[in-house]
Amino acid sequence: MNLAETIASDLLEIGAVTLSPNEPFTWASGLKSPIYCDNRLTISYPIIRTRIAKGIADIIREKYPETEVIAGTATAGIPHAAWIADELKLPLIYVRTKPKDHGTGQQIEGRLIKDQKVVLIDDLISTGGSVIQAVKAAKNEGADVLGVVGIFSYELESSTTNFAEINTKFNTLTNYSTLIKVAKEQDKINATEKTLLEKWRVNPNNWQ
Repeated sequence: MNLAETIASDLLEIGAVTLSPNEPFTWASGLKSPIYCDNRLTISYPIIRTRIAKGIADIIREKYPETEVIAGTATAGIPHAAWIADELKLPLIYVRTKPKDHGTGQQIEGRLIKDQKVVLIDDLISTGGSVIQAVKAAKNEGADVLGVVGIFSYELESSTTNFAEINTKFNTLTNYSTLIKVAKEQDKINATEKTLLEKWRVNPNNWQ
């Protein structure tokens, strides 16, 4: 297996990803989804979290070699950002979901110098909404955001559109297509379920 397949297998093994095409989950937005992903579980598995940190560090070395600061998105991206920053021997900051309502009211924690080149780390990219807000917050406080790197992407068309609108690149270690492929190879889903899962990615509003 390549790294993307290995990470997908890791997520399935620890239950960070659950596939249920016949009894879909309901997201907070009301969207019916055949997949539930909780990558926060990965922090409890040293071998897996190390593989993730080294994998994302390699992406940053290749795609964003001029990176000066690693930023974690609150809250799920923070621990991974810390391990990645350590791997790359770079400074770490993190971005709050909203500015503090006391003190200086900042939204960035840690030392950020104006125009420093920053890569944001998140655990999961669905539509990109939350991490895009973090990108905007970092830019507002003077960061030169090179891109976003995450563990897993649902590969929804809306995420590609949303990142394009703010002119920001994004990469992930693994993605929905790879996960479905690995799940089928491991007999975690059958052919009919695989078809349903593929239909959801193409049209999440009309797939059942």
